[in-house]
Amino acid sequence: MPMIKPLLAAALALAAFAVQATDVRLSIIKTSSRKVQENVLFAGGDSSRQLATNFSAFLVQHGDTLMLFDTGLGRNVAAQYKQDMSWWQKPFFRYDDPVTPAQAQLAAAGVGPVTQIVLSHSHWDHASGIEDFAGVPVWVPKEEMPMIERARQGHGGAGSAWPSQVRGSGIEWHELAFPHPAYEGFDASNDLFGDGSVVFVPMFGHTPGSTGLFLTLGSGRRIFLVGDVVWTSGALKDGSPKIWMARQIVDHDIDKTADAIRKIREVQKRLPDLLVVPAHDSVTQDALGYFPNWLR
Repeated sequence: MPMIKPLLAAALALAAFAVQATDVRLSIIKTSSRKVQENVLFAGGDSSRQLATNFSAFLVQHGDTLMLFDTGLGRNVAAQYKQDMSWWQKPFFRYDDPVTPAQAQLAAAGVGPVTQIVLSHSHWDHASGIEDFAGVPVWVPKEEMPMIERARQGHGGAGSAWPSQVRGSGIEWHELAFPHPAYEGFDASNDLFGDGSVVFVPMFGHTPGSTGLFLTLGSGRRIFLVGDVVWTSGALKDGSPKIWMARQIVDHDIDKTADAIRKIREVQKRLPDLLVVPAHDSVTQDALGYFPNWLR
């Protein structure tokens, strides 16, 4: 089992970069997408409406620090998919070419280096690009590590981590702890820079260690990145879960996932200006724009 280094040590190492929230910005890096019917994305969705579902990474800049929240699809996703996606799951979980990996987009724009990666969770479409960022530390809660360890032993599938993505001996895994108090209705938090601008919260359910990220940008605008708790913001209108079959395949704990949806809806009611951004939600992401554009 790889050594998981406490987040506190890294937080101290990053203290030299701590700045005010005025220096925080976000860019959405779309690596691929595919079109599906809305009723595939959540229970009660419109079967006559087609939506694109994105495979995105989220680039956060805090002063001189560049962090990725998820990696999207990486340069070797085709080989990863061929190796680790079960035959019976392939009709349900696909992506469309071309794939434009986050690392390639950053390199083309001369942006970098990325200094850390935090995963909302370790499913294939969020962890595919880890190997594209050789030597960059990867952070997940300790609750997520057993699933990653299982994949390192050769077990994969759509509802798990993939061996082809997490087996690399050069991946430096770190524990994302939640040492700070409850935050916006969530049980604990990690205020990474100590200024309230980048705050992680546990949203366990979709996977054992699913994680959300509250951002306060330099303008004061607040954004909540919620990973795959829901696949599209349309599900939040009525608090709709994923369709039954999807829940059975991809949600580790259906009840905890439902509780995370409830908490998202509650914070939306309290903070009407808060923008909730699911990882695959093309409608919300299209409106915000994509890398190399920045949200400030």
